[in-house]
Amino acid sequence: MNPETLHPLATPAAPGHDPRVGADQLLALIDNTSAVIYMRDLDGHYMLVNREYERLFDVSRDTIVGLTDHDLFPEPIASAFRANDLQAAERGRPVSMEETAPGEDGLHTYITVKFPLIDADGRAYAVCGISTDITDRKRAEEQVRRLNAELEDRVQQRTAELQTSTRELDAFAYSVSHDLRAPLRSLDGYAQLLVEDYADRLGAEGREHLGRLQANVARMGQMIDDLLDLSRATRTELHRSTVDVTDLARQVVDELRTVEPDRRVEVRIAPGLTAPGDPDLVRLVLQNLIGNAWKFTGQRPDALVEVDREPPDVFYVRDNGAGFDMRFAAKLFEPFQRLHAASEFDGSGIGLAIVHRIVSRHGGWIRAESRVGEGSTFRLTLAPERHTDDAATAAERP
Repeated sequence: MNPETLHPLATPAAPGHDPRVGADQLLALIDNTSAVIYMRDLDGHYMLVNREYERLFDVSRDTIVGLTDHDLFPEPIASAFRANDLQAAERGRPVSMEETAPGEDGLHTYITVKFPLIDADGRAYAVCGISTDITDRKRAEEQVRRLNAELEDRVQQRTAELQTSTRELDAFAYSVSHDLRAPLRSLDGYAQLLVEDYADRLGAEGREHLGRLQANVARMGQMIDDLLDLSRATRTELHRSTVDVTDLARQVVDELRTVEPDRRVEVRIAPGLTAPGDPDLVRLVLQNLIGNAWKFTGQRPDALVEVDREPPDVFYVRDNGAGFDMRFAAKLFEPFQRLHAASEFDGSGIGLAIVHRIVSRHGGWIRAESRVGEGSTFRLTLAPERHTDDAATAAERP
């Protein structure tokens, strides 16, 4: 049987069957699809196209039969079509590829499946192609890639600016602290000279004034230190490792005992406490939390400070000191917020803000529980939790 004597969509018919019925039905089917469908013989001549092909490329199926892609498209595109046809014929099975063709608004991209048509002797005599326009998707992908590239450039630029700004802020903070400390040391020095050399002339009231001056100089020096710590807690780069919390807590307590050797405070630090985090910043957390517990138990003869952990990874610092009213707990972690009068307990009101920023940078959380006159407990984590909490549990967090 010579396939060229058949309609391109016809198949050998059984006796008494009109082959045109099947061909008409198939032609109606391909004419009512949004895909581009076409058939070319092995020499590249068109045998058939559907209505979508006619619409897109402004040709009619009557005039295109016998033409080749080189009659319709620019050379590079036509040669690519021809090469893909031959590839499908040689492989003897469907092949898929991306192809481009001219459109009213520029080149369009198609996903094309091409497959050979086989005659009764098992030889390929034509190639059929089914092409789906994916131009909108490709353009959207390209736009996303372009936007991502622009975003990455902006992020890199912003990061460089922030790094420069951070270095400038660090230099400024160092300069300010250095420049402020010099006059403070001078004030303290002259005040001390007055006390040592002119105490008898000053009288009780004069010595009291000088004492207040020296106390305020010391307080301002502590505020400078606290502000630098707050800056460091916010901007310093994290260097995570396994931190020996027990050892750091003991070091902090030893330092406090050195400053106040006569104070009697029972300290309970659980052994084997470790946590993932930046050792320097974790030490700063413990200095502030244990330091607060030490300070606010100052009026108790049975002062107690505890450092321990609750499962799975929640650390706590607990004391039996002055405590505070939980109605004001929302202000607790804001800079310069104090819940006690300076005449009762000294401090700058920055320590817990430092702790909150360090814990947040580690991906953890911190919350406080307290009652006036019954002490306080600060619970915290230093890493994101590894399990998913339900909504009720999550709502309890600060």
